[in-house]
Amino acid sequence: MSTRTRPAWLAAVTVLVVAVLCAVVVPSGAAAGAGVARGLDSLASAGAGADAAAGLGAGQGSEAGPDPGAGGDGWVGTWYSAPVEAEPGGGAARTVRNIVHTTMGGSRARITVSNLFGTAPLDLRHATLATAAAPARTMRTLTFHGRARISVPPGGQAVSDPLTFEVPAAADLYMSVYAAGPVTWHPQALGTSYEVPGETDRAADPGAFAGTTGAWRYVTALDVQGPESARGSVVVLGDSITEGVGSTPGAGRRWTDVLAERLRNLRQRPAGAPRAVLNAGIGGNGLLTGRSGPSGPDRFQRDALGRAGVRTVIVELGINDLLSGGERSADALLAGMRDLVRRGHARGVRVLGTTLTPCGGLRACTAEVEAVRETVNAAIRGGGVYEGVIDMDRILRAPDSPRELSPPYDSGDHLHPSDAGYRAVGAAIDPGAL
Repeated sequence: MSTRTRPAWLAAVTVLVVAVLCAVVVPSGAAAGAGVARGLDSLASAGAGADAAAGLGAGQGSEAGPDPGAGGDGWVGTWYSAPVEAEPGGGAARTVRNIVHTTMGGSRARITVSNLFGTAPLDLRHATLATAAAPARTMRTLTFHGRARISVPPGGQAVSDPLTFEVPAAADLYMSVYAAGPVTWHPQALGTSYEVPGETDRAADPGAFAGTTGAWRYVTALDVQGPESARGSVVVLGDSITEGVGSTPGAGRRWTDVLAERLRNLRQRPAGAPRAVLNAGIGGNGLLTGRSGPSGPDRFQRDALGRAGVRTVIVELGINDLLSGGERSADALLAGMRDLVRRGHARGVRVLGTTLTPCGGLRACTAEVEAVRETVNAAIRGGGVYEGVIDMDRILRAPDSPRELSPPYDSGDHLHPSDAGYRAVGAAIDPGAL
């Protein structure tokens, strides 16, 4: 039947159906609020048994769209490195073999190369992907719009074309980049990668990589597509406690590593629980201040909401604002946390948060700082800030001296947890809350 001869009754029914569908897909503010409240009620009841141990409790609760591929197209992040700054003196041609650890497998892969902090174009000459277990057999060239060599403009990034590649879960991969020009890096990777200078691509030469480095350069993300992609990811936006300072370098003992292992090995997976865990920690980072890397609000879109397949964000920020940022207003910190929750909700992403960890023993952890920390933590535990709480303070503090880390959980600097402390945090999180 042509449009011209469509009966009037059929047109009316079509209009009615469209109106009903629109009402379902785009709920009113009241309906949306009720949906959030129901979700929080479910979290409170389902996770009540774990609340005492993990500190998970329900709280109360817009932003531009995600980066291309951030949701709905089957891509999900399996590894992420938050860009921090431009490498001082970077620019000479070199081949860098970044070693990264996956948290989810897939049958297709893509990487992101960043020139975020560059003031000149990045000459990306060649990029390859390989498994660390069999690099010679698995090494493949990555292309960008069909080309192996491209120029990445200042402040920009390049996402590679999809590559058919079997990405194992919980495995080390080589993401090698041969490039010249400015270097956007993550200087504290807490692992070993390799680099070799020179005007020749050395990615396929296993004997060339004698120079070690503790940083990730150029690459910021590895995304996969596969059978489990629909489960999505949880992104942790944090500081050095998320980055893993104090843990054994190269051993995968950050609390996010522990969480990823638990999610991977769950026998009974809670409905909707993400599978991949992306660590977006930056040492020295603040919730309101940008002393090391952009501040939490400034990087929230890129490092959290913009990640492929993100379902849940955990915010672990605030202690550096007190210790080195000079912040003394609990209200300002709480307002910053609530703003991140609001922005997450506007995108349909759950936002959980952590309490601020003990710092007793540090010279900067004065009585005034401690008072603000306790006020912030009381508000977080009381609801009205995050959708759910990971109570790091209660997990890590000494029973007889709550202003300090428990000695077995202290790496020795009175701020960063030890391997045992990180494992306690990762083990305490209720997967159902994610």
